Amino acid sequence: MEIENSLEINNANIHYVHHEINPENPTLIFLHDSLGCTQLWRDFPKEVAEKTNCNLFIYDRKGYGKSSPFTIDRRELTYMHDEADFLNDLVQHFNFKDIILFGHSDGGSITLLYAAKYNKNLKGIVVVGSHIIVEDVTLNGIREAKIAYAETNLKQRLEKYHGENTQQVFEMWTQTWLRPDFIDFDIREELKNIECPTLVIQGIDDEFGSLEQVDGIINNVKGRKESFIVPDAKHTPYKENRTPTLAKTIEFIYSL
Repeated sequence: MEIENSLEINNANIHYVHHEINPENPTLIFLHDSLGCTQLWRDFPKEVAEKTNCNLFIYDRKGYGKSSPFTIDRRELTYMHDEADFLNDLVQHFNFKDIILFGHSDGGSITLLYAAKYNKNLKGIVVVGSHIIVEDVTLNGIREAKIAYAETNLKQRLEKYHGENTQQVFEMWTQTWLRPDFIDFDIREELKNIECPTLVIQGIDDEFGSLEQVDGIINNVKGRKESFIVPDAKHTPYKENRTPTLAKTIEFIYSL
């Protein structure tokens, strides 16, 4: 049974999709990137859930997609830590039993922070193109995205998914990461608290992060861990080279 609905929680209206196959099975929770939302995952989460016989929960973070707009003009430097706490509130609200997290980019960093702080019923995590430190390649990629936003139809394409929230979505991402004081963002120490199985996926040509991000995760998490570098892929390997990314994800979830 698939439910698409919204929930009032923590002064926000959160849009979500919940597909329940068997309440006794684990629930896959997908966390989108800094310009993403539920719709932009397309059918990847559903295919993973169906092929692993897991339940599925996807949601738009506050400010994104069909969720309520941002109510701030400037993010805290700890915004990803705050999102990990928000995710825990959602998990508690829905009373999910065993969960497996799949996070992309910002969503991956939030996933790591969640796993470092909340380990109850957490069976494992998959993180894709995640950031644990700020690199020059990341900042250069964001600067290029700003040019594309101003000079191409990127804004119009994003408006299809974020509507009137689009400008704020883009500015929250670019302005936060390009702030001089955000250069100190570093969550490697927190990763040492992660004990659940961890799969780290990254496109070989990721324009927003080097393999130092992957190595930093693998070298710091304590539980069973493995990395998978996807050939012929950039920052979104589940779209750019879907077949091996899907296969590896399913293999990992089965191993749990």
